[in-house]
Amino acid sequence: MATKLVSSYNEPAIGGLIVAEVIKSTNPIEISWGQETSITFSNRTLICVTNNDVLRALARDAPKYQLYGKTPIERTQIDHWLTYTLSMEKDPADELMYLNKCLAPLTFLVANHLTIADLAVFNELFSCYEELKAVGIPVHVQRFYDLISAQPAVKNVLQGIPKEAKLGKRGTTTRGGSAEKTTERKQEGKFVDLPGAEMGKVVVRFPPEASGYLHIGHAKAALLNQYYQQAFQGKLIMRFDDTNPAKENVHFEKVILEDLEMLQIKPDLFTHTSQYFDLMLDYCERLMKEGKAYVDDTEPEQMKKERDERTESKNRSNSVEKNLQMWREMVKGSAAGQKCCVRAKIDMASPNGCMRDPTIYRCKNEPHPRTGTQYKVYPTYDFACPIVDAIEDVTHTLRTMEYHDRDDQFYWFIEALGLRRPYIWEYSRLNMTNTVLSKRKLTWFVEEGLVDGWDDPRFPTVRGILRRGMTVEGLKEFIIAQGSSKSVVFMEWDKIWAFNKKVIDPIAPRYTALEIENRVVVNVAGAKLEAVQVPVHPKNAEIGTKTVWLGPRVLIDQADAVELKEGENATFINWGNIMINKVHKDATGKVTSIDASLNLDNKDFKKTLKLTWLCEQDPAEYPPTFCVYFEHIIGKAVLGKEEDFKTYIGHQTRSEAQMLGDPELKKLKKGDIIQLQRRGFFKVDQAYARASEFSAVETPVVLFSIPDGHAKEQPTAGAPKKNAAEASKKSAKAPAKSAEPAAKPAAGASNQLNDSIVQQGDLVRKLKTEKAAKPDIDAAVKQLLALKTQFKEATGQDWKPGVAIAAPGSTTTSGNSGEAINAKIIEQGNTVRDLKTKKAAKPDVDAAVKLLLDLKAQYKAATGKDWKPEAAAPAVVKKEAAPSGGADINAKIVEQGNTVRDLKTKKAAKPDVDAAVKLLLDLKAQYKAATGKDWKPEAAAAPAVVKKEPATSGGADINAKIVEQGNTV
Repeated sequence: MATKLVSSYNEPAIGGLIVAEVIKSTNPIEISWGQETSITFSNRTLICVTNNDVLRALARDAPKYQLYGKTPIERTQIDHWLTYTLSMEKDPADELMYLNKCLAPLTFLVANHLTIADLAVFNELFSCYEELKAVGIPVHVQRFYDLISAQPAVKNVLQGIPKEAKLGKRGTTTRGGSAEKTTERKQEGKFVDLPGAEMGKVVVRFPPEASGYLHIGHAKAALLNQYYQQAFQGKLIMRFDDTNPAKENVHFEKVILEDLEMLQIKPDLFTHTSQYFDLMLDYCERLMKEGKAYVDDTEPEQMKKERDERTESKNRSNSVEKNLQMWREMVKGSAAGQKCCVRAKIDMASPNGCMRDPTIYRCKNEPHPRTGTQYKVYPTYDFACPIVDAIEDVTHTLRTMEYHDRDDQFYWFIEALGLRRPYIWEYSRLNMTNTVLSKRKLTWFVEEGLVDGWDDPRFPTVRGILRRGMTVEGLKEFIIAQGSSKSVVFMEWDKIWAFNKKVIDPIAPRYTALEIENRVVVNVAGAKLEAVQVPVHPKNAEIGTKTVWLGPRVLIDQADAVELKEGENATFINWGNIMINKVHKDATGKVTSIDASLNLDNKDFKKTLKLTWLCEQDPAEYPPTFCVYFEHIIGKAVLGKEEDFKTYIGHQTRSEAQMLGDPELKKLKKGDIIQLQRRGFFKVDQAYARASEFSAVETPVVLFSIPDGHAKEQPTAGAPKKNAAEASKKSAKAPAKSAEPAAKPAAGASNQLNDSIVQQGDLVRKLKTEKAAKPDIDAAVKQLLALKTQFKEATGQDWKPGVAIAAPGSTTTSGNSGEAINAKIIEQGNTVRDLKTKKAAKPDVDAAVKLLLDLKAQYKAATGKDWKPEAAAPAVVKKEAAPSGGADINAKIVEQGNTVRDLKTKKAAKPDVDAAVKLLLDLKAQYKAATGKDWKPEAAAAPAVVKKEPATSGGADINAKIVEQGNTV
């Protein structure tokens, strides 16, 4: 018995009628019209309150068409859009912005094909089209509306609606009117970033040279072309540019096709430029006969010089007969012909070098992978590209900005040959930091054995980044997000991995792994050995469940164990709260074991420490597991034009950590993406396998760490690095230890350290002024801090611009004096400002602020008053030594030198610069009078002059200047 669908005249279920049209070939449906919408299956009738009821019922009745999705995730996403349409009924205009944003990188809302999600949204757009048009329909929503309207099933339904039906329940749309407008929009619909694009008529192409593996830059080009192919229901041509036989390799053609398959790109047509060699020979001869090209036998170096000097070649005025004679020698591949090339006769006086008679054909007497020895002459890419684009009906030629100067040349060939004119659409080339994209340089890494191969996870190749854990969807979203930007910039890898995290986070199952060497046993009183089933993803139950073993003895990481406190609850993930009764430690303070008891009735998880753990079992249950971490292959973010990339290699870029793996890891397959809780995301590069009869050794689980786009480390993330804020926080809590006074080095060594600090400080300021790359600045600052640490160890005092170097045997100021604390406060204040400027994680900022407050409390205890930015620490009266006059002047010279450099950098008025320079020279004269020698950047301040009377400390003056200069920075 056929299914019967009755559609209401008052509120037609347009989406439901379209589904009926789609599935009618296998699920016959009788359509009729009445007062209310209903569906009858066999002898049972369903009254449908909304269009969504019809969509769900019919889609479930015909699962073959996957209109309700194929996977649980797709069905959940479809349900989201069905719910979304209910809010559209209340206020459609406000909901359009959200819809437009979601549609920007998509063709269909879910699953890359038509589903009831698309039809539900289309139903709402159709019902109030005129109303929405009045307020303005966003570009991506209009594109989507045109796409759905163009589907054959949709057209049939709209044309078959009876006149009595009331369309446009919230607008004035009439039957046929909307359909007519849809047809009009289909013809004129244009995408804002692709001028002249028409639905169903766009033809784009991806033309790589078969000379290597595709890298992320090629991926951007391929995915952008695919995006426009799908957005406009057009055609994508995969064309191998094989104009240079020396570089072509059939192996790489196979490799590139495999790379495209990995990227889920399906071209409509596969071609080779070599298919058109005969036609291009004819075009070349035609240009010569028309006086638009000539054969030139000038030596390459001389030709380059003439082009640079805009001087015409001696052959430019050759007769047609002579050009054709020389051309025949080229075609034969003779010795004379091999010295010649064909050049287009354009404009040698042009300011655009690409228009100064470019080469269009050259003689290469070597075999071609596809044509063998049939040809001895081959076209250049610049000549072949416009011809093949025109012949293959390419409507939009997508190229990077580096080809911009060749656009005029491209169109000159089109005009000269009378060919159809494609539209050139430019986009920015994708440049990534800390890597190289040159095939030659990448090949060097492979040949030198510095990487595992072209699919090494440190490589920017398509295979490399996918192997490391990048998803095609994440890569697409990142590239589409770049939009039509033409700015040439270097993108940081963090950005692309952040897009990837948004894709994998909702679907990556969660597992546990502990450090193999740093485990602590927790004895849980009241627990018994048992297995429970828990969701493998805490926020997505549809992904499935996993088995978690509970027991009286469980294992946790040492890093977590030291954080546990007796008498407090800790939350063991997937189990519940457990009371910590006793923490056992050895003589060194290392936790050896913990006694605890179940407290599962306590459901307060807000302020408890969250722990990952594993139940202690037979060692054979734990699969051998390795976590592999990677660093950038190039140590410097952005290489200068003249810099050799080999200078910035050699550092460790791969490290492994052996782990105690969750028994559930045995079930994983190669390529699975998971999250090890509190450690990060990982991709299974090698799956577990039982010991074979041949080797008797288990195959371990090898997990590649997937970056997630931020630098903040997981609490027990395996890569053991304490952040600065955490370290400083712990050092502040640690009690001061008394020690015997160490013998201080001679003053000469301290002076050398002082000189090095001054020089390094100048270097840091110079790098910041020149806006150098952040890694370079960080490295310089790190070295500066290391020098200051050495200075403090050598002299017992913090380094300051005007610090006096005590003579051997002199007594230094106590580290607890107001002046010493004041210096620490200023330094910590700078740290806090730096963290806030970099938008560091809140816990890091809070820890740094807490340390700053502790220092201010110490200052008050030492001086009896609150610390203020403009207040100097009270001078400590010492009979041994007073601040050196030379040291004070030295500090002023350094400061004034910075002022002069700052004025010059800002291109200040000349009188201002002259005045600042004059003051600097005066200070240097004072320095010479006080010390008896000329001031030099590397010179230390003169030794302190011993006086019996207490001298006023220069700390207040220097303190004020430091605060002022810190604000300037």
